[in-house]
This record gives sequence, structure tokens and C-alpha cells, in this order.
Amino acid sequence: MARKDHYYNKAKQEGYRTRSAYKLKQLDEETGLFGPGNTVVDLGAAPGGWLQVAAEAVGDQGAVVGVDFQRIRDLDSGNVETIKGDMTEEATKERLRERIGEEGADVVISDMAPNMTGEYSLDHARSIHLARQAFEVALELLPAGGDFAVKVFDGQDLADFRADVEKEFQYVRSVRPDASRDESSEQYLVGKHRITAPVTEGEELDVVVDDVGSEGDGIAKVDGYTLFVPGTEAGEEVRVRVTDLKPNFGFAEVVDG
Repeated sequence: MARKDHYYNKAKQEGYRTRSAYKLKQLDEETGLFGPGNTVVDLGAAPGGWLQVAAEAVGDQGAVVGVDFQRIRDLDSGNVETIKGDMTEEATKERLRERIGEEGADVVISDMAPNMTGEYSLDHARSIHLARQAFEVALELLPAGGDFAVKVFDGQDLADFRADVEKEFQYVRSVRPDASRDESSEQYLVGKHRITAPVTEGEELDVVVDDVGSEGDGIAKVDGYTLFVPGTEAGEEVRVRVTDLKPNFGFAEVVDG
């Protein structure tokens, strides 16, 4: 049995609206996208296969909000809401922000693809354009530590897009689920643990060490963000270079001289 027939039939048997539901299941298995109680935003969610998978993964204490300009038929899951609208329009974004609340989303996902023309370079460019739109929405909705997964087609513009995603997350993985069709050039970029630090790696700045942590490293604050600075003491004023960033804290080294 061909792979595409396998997942199509499997979706029918297990009650998923699309065979692509298994792509999201496999992304979750490989990268740990979802956790119980998470708030998930699904961009371009129609007809709802990814909504079903996300709803199962986050459980009754979680929430899933799907956005699409097409109407999405109601799902049986009580933790799913849908918004009919264009995600690039401010009115739709405002409705989305109202649904998920001030704390934002834990995960933003997008399986959007352009209408295929058969001209590879054009289809690739359109896929990256859609991915960038989803990325922009994700940056608005994800706090520190949030995750992002988006479909892209391989091609010349992918490296630049990936580089932009890598600037915003602790690390980025490229995943091709087994459920993707053999003839498709699609893959998924998964950004893990969003970083919202007010500094960048390699940046030099002057800081005041306010305290010393349990491991003996000095602690400095930059706009509320914690930097650990080894070899310093409370009260010191030093110039440092940022060496590593995590979602909620980072590391820096004293610049000699």
C-alpha cells in the first residue's frame, strides 16, 4: 500500500479530518511541541486536522485556537475555538489576542501552503512568504520559552528564512515527517524556546552586578533579564560580552581592560 494511501485511510479510520494530522503527531513526537495545559494557536487551520491533534495533546486544561479565512466546521473537542479571518489583518490579530489572553500562546503552528502552480520557484517563494507571515504572528504571540512550527518548501530562500527564525529561538530543527508525501519538497522548521532577551550574543555592555547566585556567578539585570557573569562579586561595575542566551537568562564574560 502506498504511503499516501496508508495515511489517508488511517485518518478516515481514526476520525481525523486530514492525513496531515499525522505530520503534526510526528512533529510532536520528534520535538516535544505540546504539553498538558498548553495554549496553542493554529494558523491556516482549516479543515481542522491539526486542531484535533493539538486538542488531544494539550488535554482538557489546555486551549487551542484555530485561525483561517475559511469556515472551520465545529469540532467535538471542548477546548477548541476558531476564528474566521485573515491572520495578517489587525482586526483578526486583535480577536486572537483576546482569545489567548495577556500571557500569550505556548505554541504557534502553521501548515499553510500556497495554491500550487507547478512552477517550482514560484511555489517555493510563496511558501516562504506564508511562513514569514506565520512567523511574524508567532513573534507577537509567543512569550519567552514558546515554540513555533511552520511548513516550508525547500529552495533558495529557505536559508535566509531559517536564519531569521534562529535569531529568535534557542535552537531550530528541520523535520520531514514520515507522513509527508514522497514527491513533496515540504519540511517543517521547528523553533524551540523563544528568546526575548534585550541583548544579543556577542554584544558588549556595561552592567552592575547586583547579587551572587548559588553557583558563585555574579548576577546582573538588563531590563529585567538575568545575566550570569562568572568571576564577579556583588557591587562590581564591569563591561561584559554576552556569550549565550536562554529564554529566561543568559551568560556573559568580563571583557578584559
